[in-house]
Amino acid sequence: MAAFISITDVGSIRTLTMSNPGRKNAVPPTGWQELADAFGQFEASPQRVLIIRGADGDFCAGADMNKNVVSTPSAADNAARMRATNAAAIALHRLSKPTIAAVDGVAVGAGMNLALGCDVIIATERSRFSEIFVKRGLTVDFGGTWLLPRLVGLSRARELALTGRVFGAEDALTYGMISSVVETEELDVVVNESAEGLAAGAPLAQAIIKRALDRSSSMTFEQALSFEEQAQAILLGSEDLVEGAAAFVEKRDADFRGR
Repeated sequence: MAAFISITDVGSIRTLTMSNPGRKNAVPPTGWQELADAFGQFEASPQRVLIIRGADGDFCAGADMNKNVVSTPSAADNAARMRATNAAAIALHRLSKPTIAAVDGVAVGAGMNLALGCDVIIATERSRFSEIFVKRGLTVDFGGTWLLPRLVGLSRARELALTGRVFGAEDALTYGMISSVVETEELDVVVNESAEGLAAGAPLAQAIIKRALDRSSSMTFEQALSFEEQAQAILLGSEDLVEGAAAFVEKRDADFRGR
């Protein structure tokens, strides 16, 4: 069986491409482990930014219903099958480095939530989104019940999840679900520009900012200030701060090393 994902590195930027020809890049049973492994490998790599995209004009149609679904009354067996999916979602969520979802065409089900798990989502005008699970007799997974309300609010999340309706990129932008909408032919250029901007940031600061924002909805204001105090104390003693200050004074781009 051909690999579901392929990896390409260009400088400090890594691109992960999902491919399942004829299936809108739906994830085969082995694809979840491929994704989890790829996220772990990126975390350990020298690359600074991960772009996630799909091949052939679509992002991802979620789980491949032709291959993933095998009806069984055993809740224990079904839970075991979900562990690989959850492992991929957790590996993406725990990344300390920035991620970009380059969405074109279909991003539905777990494919939509894979995109929502990224730090930046850039979609084309022809993109289509859906929490389609309810139309398949399933509940939202790949972290969608945690991600979607934080991005669009609880009321909108309920409507999208309970109906499973399909909506376009402009609606996704209006809901606050994605970062920007571009014309299809501009996607690569805009995504690469965004990746280069993220790659120029200070890695230690980015890692802490990601964790702080993830926790923000569960912290009081005072707890957020305490987190900021402790995090800033660490960064004030970093080499990256020294480099950032020197670059500011010398009017040049900083060369951050993540230490």
